[in-house]
Amino acid sequence: MWIFGYGSLIWRPNFDYQARLCGEIRGYTRVFYQGSPDHRGVPEAPGRVVTLLPEPTAATFGVAFQLAPDQAERTLHQLDLREQGGYQRRLLPVFAPGHDTPLLDEALVYMATAENPHFLGAASPEAIAHQVALSHGPSGPNTEYVLRLAEALRAEGADDAHVFAVERALRALLSPP
Repeated sequence: MWIFGYGSLIWRPNFDYQARLCGEIRGYTRVFYQGSPDHRGVPEAPGRVVTLLPEPTAATFGVAFQLAPDQAERTLHQLDLREQGGYQRRLLPVFAPGHDTPLLDEALVYMATAENPHFLGAASPEAIAHQVALSHGPSGPNTEYVLRLAEALRAEGADDAHVFAVERALRALLSPP
C-alpha cells in the first residue's frame, strides 16, 4: 500500500515506511482552502491547510510512501485521525513528471472536498496569510505548516505558484519593512 502526501506528509509523515517516491497526481491542484480546527487552529479560529481541487490540466507534486504490510492498518488508523477534519480517502495513480505511464497504479490520497464543513474556500494569498499568521493549534503554529511546506517543495525542486504566493504574503506579514 502507498500513501501520497501533498501537504504536511511531505515534510512530516510521522509514520514508518518502506520506500519513498516523489511524483505527481494529475487533474488536481493544491490550494490552502481547507480549514484546520483541530491541528493548525482551533474551532473558533481555524488555520488553513492544503487540499486538492479538481483542475483537468493540473499536476500536483507530492511524495508517495510505501507502507510495510504489518504496519498498514495501524498507519491508516493514525492517518484517519490526523486527516479527520473533512478529508476523504481516494485512490489515484502517481506519475513521474513528464511521463504518461504511472509510477504507481494507485496510492491512497486524503483530500477534502468543498462539501465538507471545514472547507473555507478561495481567498487571496494575503487573506490566507493573515489567517495563517493568527492561527495556532495542537500541532503547532499554522505559520510552520506554510513555511515548511514551501521549504520542502523547493528542496524537491517542485514549483507551486499558489503555495509560494501564500508563503511570500506570510513572510511579508511576519517581517514588515
